[in-house]
Amino acid sequence: MMDSVLTFAIYAIPMIFAITMHEAAHGWMARRYGDNTAWMLGRVTLNPIPHVDLVGTILVPGALLLSSALTGMGGMLIGWAKPVPVNTRYLNPWRQGMLMVSLAGPLSNLIQAFVWLVLLKLFILMGLHSMVLLQIGVAGVMVNFYLMAFNLLPLPPLDGGRILTMVLPYSAARRFAELENHGMIILVVLLLSGIMTYWMSPFVSVARSMIQWALF
Repeated sequence: MMDSVLTFAIYAIPMIFAITMHEAAHGWMARRYGDNTAWMLGRVTLNPIPHVDLVGTILVPGALLLSSALTGMGGMLIGWAKPVPVNTRYLNPWRQGMLMVSLAGPLSNLIQAFVWLVLLKLFILMGLHSMVLLQIGVAGVMVNFYLMAFNLLPLPPLDGGRILTMVLPYSAARRFAELENHGMIILVVLLLSGIMTYWMSPFVSVARSMIQWALF
């Protein structure tokens, strides 16, 4: 039981940072393209409290972590925060703005993964072989790759779906965007069927290779 609690605590630190910075990045990018909505609502902040969603930020990742720790089996770690409000009418240019706002979240996770990787390597080089420190560094890389992979899935309303919508020709984009009405149902089917595991597998492999490099 204590191991489960420790695992939860270790992963909670990078998980909160990953989700918070992901949403703040959306709002920051929206402001750069003319939409101050998220800024005025206090969502362009590294304070996690305005971003926390009870289900997506706490219950779902917490349940996945505890299940993984209790069973001793690895698994996907996903989560989300309250979506940052974006008023697309203010984005200028609109299409480029929406594309960059959608990209900002996953890119923030990629940047964070590299930051945790550098910290992990520094811990090794400085002789700081505390198991907790090393586990936090590993968790930081893995969490951010999991969240980046999850959000890049090309399915509205996820970031990947919005990115694909912005690069498709207008007529195709309009039809593809209509999937958002059924997006959550499709996502649940993908999760339960195991297809999501195949989607995330290459991202997880890259993350593990990076961690191997840092540790040895």
